[in-house]
Amino acid sequence: MITKELIAPKSIVVVGGSDDVHKPGGATLKNLLNTHYSGELYVVNPKCDTAQGIKSYRDIELLPSVDCAILAIPAKTCLATVETLCNKKACKAIIILSAGFKEDSKEGAEWERKITEVCNSTGTALIGPNCVGVMTHDYIGAFIQPVPKINPLGATLISGSGATIVFILEAAMQLGLHFSQVFSVGNCAQIGVEDALEYLDENYEHGKSSPVIMLYIESMNNPAKLAKHARSLIAKGAKIAAIKAGYSEAGSRAASSHTGALASPDKAVNTLFRKTGIVRCYSRTELVTVAAAMMYPEPDGRRVGIVTHAGGPAVMQTDVLSSNGIEIPRLSGPKAEELLKKLYIGSSTANPIDFLATGTAEQLGYILDACEHDFDIDAITIIFGNPGLTTVYDVYDLISEKIKTSRKPIYPVLPSVVNAKDEIQAFHDKGGISFPDEVALGSAIVKIMNRPKPIEDCTLPPVDKKIIREVIDSNGNGYLEPEQVQLLLDAAGINRSKEYVVSELAQALEAVKEIKYPVVMKVVGPIHKSDVGGVSLNIADDTTLSSEFYRMMRIKGATGVLLQPMLSGTEVFVGAKREEKFGHLILCGLGGIYVEALHDINYSLSPVSKVEADEMIHGLRAIKLLEGVRGKEGVNLVLFNEVIRRVSALCAAAPEIFEMDINPLLGNSKSVTAVDARIRIEKSDAAK
Repeated sequence: MITKELIAPKSIVVVGGSDDVHKPGGATLKNLLNTHYSGELYVVNPKCDTAQGIKSYRDIELLPSVDCAILAIPAKTCLATVETLCNKKACKAIIILSAGFKEDSKEGAEWERKITEVCNSTGTALIGPNCVGVMTHDYIGAFIQPVPKINPLGATLISGSGATIVFILEAAMQLGLHFSQVFSVGNCAQIGVEDALEYLDENYEHGKSSPVIMLYIESMNNPAKLAKHARSLIAKGAKIAAIKAGYSEAGSRAASSHTGALASPDKAVNTLFRKTGIVRCYSRTELVTVAAAMMYPEPDGRRVGIVTHAGGPAVMQTDVLSSNGIEIPRLSGPKAEELLKKLYIGSSTANPIDFLATGTAEQLGYILDACEHDFDIDAITIIFGNPGLTTVYDVYDLISEKIKTSRKPIYPVLPSVVNAKDEIQAFHDKGGISFPDEVALGSAIVKIMNRPKPIEDCTLPPVDKKIIREVIDSNGNGYLEPEQVQLLLDAAGINRSKEYVVSELAQALEAVKEIKYPVVMKVVGPIHKSDVGGVSLNIADDTTLSSEFYRMMRIKGATGVLLQPMLSGTEVFVGAKREEKFGHLILCGLGGIYVEALHDINYSLSPVSKVEADEMIHGLRAIKLLEGVRGKEGVNLVLFNEVIRRVSALCAAAPEIFEMDINPLLGNSKSVTAVDARIRIEKSDAAK
């Protein structure tokens, strides 16, 4: 819970504040004083009567009532201090900078748990412990440097790592980025990234609130909550860029199915961001560059004009934009010719518009006016550095003015961070945001323009929940028997081939009378049937059937043989994997042996809408094959889409499903039929 006292406290106490500005308590007190906190400011320190000129209480019992407390004291003393503050001093916001809690020991974890209980029971907001603090319009309750410029319409930063905040702020300030609020949530004992996002959502006013939100996330405690409020914020007009650290699979878990091998928690993060409209970043530099670009108005289209006085950077930016679907339209005609006459000989207006290293501020003004009024483009980038021959204040002043008055976004690349250091600082002092690297900016524009729109909640196809629950509830953990899988597929409305499981030859010969030759035979028992020679195709007579039956029953672990009609079509695949906290990841791709060989898969988090399923299918590299090429019959993609959504509906009805493979599905123009399926259930953590 975030209280008004955490955001705009009328009084603050720094418990552990001192004259030593090289310690967290002293540094926090200094920041509060240097930024002219306007409320009542107190210190509690048993060793002094004043700290940096502020009265210090030697005993917290003597402290008057206070809105917000910032603790920079040993972890073992925090619990008693919090109890006094919450129960006796009417404190409704606690920020614990101190480390030594659950990240350190079991004893520390217990202190943290009890502190959280106290705060929860008294309606007190708790940030931390093990954090660097909070910054809002009203106060800088943090011990770090640098302190960014605070602006109600600046970006908001929420981070699960304190040190990372410092590095992000340093990088952002080099671009001229201002901040509205900064939250360092530390151990997230009460308030985590999701809770801070919830607060921003509930208090968002377009045009009055922070337009850009930056997230640094190391662990997601409640992905559904994060998704809900991110989607809501973006619908209201905010933009969100995020780093989710820890995406590598160095510590990947063992998987016993195709889906399990292909799915991962990071794929769940990717699809959650995609569904909500969050732009995912992978480095601090990328995060601040994307956030800085988001501070500019959204272009109306995808056509970019590049203005430069240096050819090489323009070529590199053109490459990154055009290779990612952003148009760099060629500019020609009378208006382009008229502009060219105002530039030096050797200039070009083709796009990139190159007005040479000797180009002037006046010429740049002509170019920008033409880009706004005469040319069919939606956004403008300017690349203008300084070779060191003179100053470029006049150029940067012009750019600053044009950015404020132009109807189209103008992104300035000011690469001379040494030669034009003072001019860039002057540009930033006027509220300008700039970029030192044209390719980094180009990549950020690509991410922003190519980000998908948030996907609204969807209605899944109907399934027979009664039968599904009967099957799940009557079985224990592990892979279901084929007969149970068949019941689930039927209950989910997924078309499957007729099949029989037999354990004696006589049963097999009887079953084939119903199925009709040719048939497929598969061993029952071993998980990876192909790997043990447990699949035989095109069985066309009793003699071959008998021979293959006895061979398969001798395979280690065999408990029977499954018989199916021999169907034709293209092999595709649909699977599901439950990811802790996220729910089910639904996957699709080419089927059969190609699942693992080619890794041509797409995925989304359940529930999967019709639009999402269509994007999953058409995003496959093999889409042309599925559509049908060179006279070969394609797959009915409408039915393929339906199978994906029915698997999503099955998982919604049975969250105990841990892994599921339907592989292969045989698809042709008339049908998509499940030929083989495996379902593993795990009930122990299904409700997480």
